[in-house]
Amino acid sequence: MNATTPKVYGWCPGALRPMMSGDGLVVRVRAPLGRLTPDQARGVARLSQEFGSGLLDISARANLQMRGIREEAHDALIAGLRDLGLIDPDAQAEARRNVLLAPFWSEGDETHAIATDLSAALTAATDLFLPGKFGFAVDCDEAPVLQDTAADIRIERSCEALILRADGAETGKPVTRETAVSEALALVRWFLEQGGAPEGRGRMHRLIARRAPPPAHVAPWVKASFTAEPGPVSAGTLAALEFGQMPAATLAKLADYGAIRLTPWRALLVEGADSLPPLPGLILDARDPRLQVIACTGAPGCLQALSPTRDLARSLAKQLPAGTTVHVSGCAKGCACPAPAPLTLTATGQDEFSLIRHGTAADQPLKTRLSAAALRASPELLKEGS
Repeated sequence: MNATTPKVYGWCPGALRPMMSGDGLVVRVRAPLGRLTPDQARGVARLSQEFGSGLLDISARANLQMRGIREEAHDALIAGLRDLGLIDPDAQAEARRNVLLAPFWSEGDETHAIATDLSAALTAATDLFLPGKFGFAVDCDEAPVLQDTAADIRIERSCEALILRADGAETGKPVTRETAVSEALALVRWFLEQGGAPEGRGRMHRLIARRAPPPAHVAPWVKASFTAEPGPVSAGTLAALEFGQMPAATLAKLADYGAIRLTPWRALLVEGADSLPPLPGLILDARDPRLQVIACTGAPGCLQALSPTRDLARSLAKQLPAGTTVHVSGCAKGCACPAPAPLTLTATGQDEFSLIRHGTAADQPLKTRLSAAALRASPELLKEGS
């Protein structure tokens, strides 16, 4: 490993198993069904301010990350989160219960019911030893919204029926509300039996790339597209967050408007809200240019990052043509956007970046050694070679 090669941990932080970063511990809270009651939201905000930096992130798996938690305060933080009903029985159960559900659910519908049962089943499945990033998506509404969100096992609607699908496969197995959870656990065990997680690491799409899905997975699957935009939705109001981050005080204020659902689009859904005030960190206008840029924490907040990222991303957002998306990554891991992006700037040194077109942060660059100052002064550099 050289100085510019990022360290790959192979697991994600939790609340009971936090990860050290450049600004302190990152404590990731997996809220049950991705939802915080108003009291829970106010409690999390208070704990974040008391024991950490007062900054909160929304992850790409719709989890809430508390940043800058002091090591000596971790036990007190966990006690506070446990009082709020936000802590699993143990770290292993926390890791298994990696369930993302489409945030537009209604209580008692298929998405809500299946996600509830699946979460309980995974918590109880003490015999399962899954890779740290292995996850599930439950997306049973008429129009799926999670197909572009990372997950290893998907329960979704396709051709007016529910199917269970291994990520990376183009067919699935028909299931019902009653059978979906047991079939999902059977697919987990198939993944492990087929060697999908050698040495405790692995993802379903990599296994599917090497071999076909199970023989019973022959139901047709239809690709759906969805773009989340801030504004009114059926369940309330969707508010995007600048780079997926907000001050804890913003979360506490949002709790005055309703319960809060966490989404995988670095946005919050405030239940029942007709509108929201312009609070710090919120993006309420679908035309806001900050929605065109994606940026990780960057240096110094992340130990892997070679350069700050977000000031550059803010500067570029003001100058980008409509419809252009830029991913600014502090290192080659590309945590904020693992999938290919139209344009990616990957830090290779302090305020120095490589430009990748239609690729990930680790792909072959079109240009190298671009300074942050040059990119701010001449954003047309992003267009050259297109």
